[in-house]
Amino acid sequence: MAIYVQLTYHIVIATQQHEAVLAKPKREELYRCMWGVVKEKKGHLFRIGGVENHVHLLLSVHPAVAVAEMVKAIKLTAAEWIRSQAAFPKFTGWHEGYAAMTCSWEEKEMLVEAIKHQEEHHTEVSFREEFEELLEAAGLKMAEGDTVWVMDAEEDGEG
Repeated sequence: MAIYVQLTYHIVIATQQHEAVLAKPKREELYRCMWGVVKEKKGHLFRIGGVENHVHLLLSVHPAVAVAEMVKAIKLTAAEWIRSQAAFPKFTGWHEGYAAMTCSWEEKEMLVEAIKHQEEHHTEVSFREEFEELLEAAGLKMAEGDTVWVMDAEEDGEG
């Protein structure tokens, strides 16, 4: 009996308290670490990218792996790598939450391009604006009072 499954997710994880600590020189190494977790869990990474305070992953998940399990493994392994390599000295951890939205096969290339151009995108759009747009496009609403997830530098007194 054949089983056909296409489970593609757009996952967004942020640094704890939305701190801008993921400096560009070491980000590619962080992405390779995260990619290793996806491969280990029998997933497929289509694209990874981000900026100083969050990372986007577009990936397919093996049917035997829960999305929560994949995200947890990525965050734990990446945090361990960051600490062992002292890659981002001011990194204190990942935000407790995450966003995971399914996407259609037709949306894949558009999302790959959007993730590829995160740095340019965030010169014009704040993380909060981007996050709210992603939720709306997925038919989701931000939980009442959930300001920690989308805290911008200007909101936490740094801007």
